[in-house]
Amino acid sequence: MIRGIHHVAVSTPDLDRLVAFYRDVMGAEVVYEGGWGKGSDIIDEIVGMKGSACRQAMLKLGNAHLEFFQYESPTPKPGDPERPACDHGYTHFCIDVTDIDTEYERLTAAGVKFNCPPKFEGGPIRATYGRDPDGNLIEIQQILDPDHDFYLGAWNPT
Repeated sequence: MIRGIHHVAVSTPDLDRLVAFYRDVMGAEVVYEGGWGKGSDIIDEIVGMKGSACRQAMLKLGNAHLEFFQYESPTPKPGDPERPACDHGYTHFCIDVTDIDTEYERLTAAGVKFNCPPKFEGGPIRATYGRDPDGNLIEIQQILDPDHDFYLGAWNPT
């Protein structure tokens, strides 16, 4: 039986930088740091890559976890830090907040680049997208009407 989402995983070229951002700026708690070296046939089979090696960290943020990998082998292809949300693959993960205006200001002061200030005045939610230090899209949202906590199916802002 599926219970829900446990974590979102992101590959990064700089594990220390990304962990520091999510720990120090976003308030996540580091619950595991580790990784593996070349020669782990079991992990190679799971991840589908021969000769894999990486450092990793798992952080708890509210009711979910974020997992970050810095692969040493095989050599990763760099991501596009400006990749638009419409491109195939990971688009973003959303962080639920209780005061979006305060968080928007705090995160902006910490260097997060947002597409715009929080939107949907008068709606059941307010939200905006920004980018972490690697350029990964993160959404911050505040649910104003608890009947719309899954707002996409229940509300159309147009």
